[in-house]
Amino acid sequence: MRVNVTVNGRKMAADDVWEGESLLYVLRERLGLPGAKNACEQGECGSCTVYLDGTPVCACLVAAGQAEGREVVTVEGLASGDDPADGEGGLHDVQRAFLAAGAVQCGFCTPGLIVQAHALVERAAGRVPDDAEIREALAGNLCRCTGYEKILDAVRLAATPTPSP
Repeated sequence: MRVNVTVNGRKMAADDVWEGESLLYVLRERLGLPGAKNACEQGECGSCTVYLDGTPVCACLVAAGQAEGREVVTVEGLASGDDPADGEGGLHDVQRAFLAAGAVQCGFCTPGLIVQAHALVERAAGRVPDDAEIREALAGNLCRCTGYEKILDAVRLAATPTPSP
């Protein structure tokens, strides 16, 4: 079957999709978007988290056909890519915060954590969430490298309002 989906603002189509394929597989293997990672394939680790119609989901648990006609935003879609002069290629503030806080080690869990952190920062709407709120929001994302402290720092940094000039 053919799956038509809008990914990161672009209309895309994947052909020859079989009914058992996951959205994760289609994103990575058919549409060339390797940001979401394939780890557990059971929705336990959060490495494949993407937005589906504005809601963070584990792409490994979504059948590709369920995404037909829907909007998907991956970690690649969070970056604007507009301003390479900023030294970080148009990264979103959440992505910059993860780099600045040193919250990236092996990087495998990072895309899913960034998408979930982005969702939290959006919900927080200009306030810095407390540690319990951050931990709850990221509870479905596993990291084996960082010990989470730098991830918490990154979320706090991303949520801190920037002063106006």
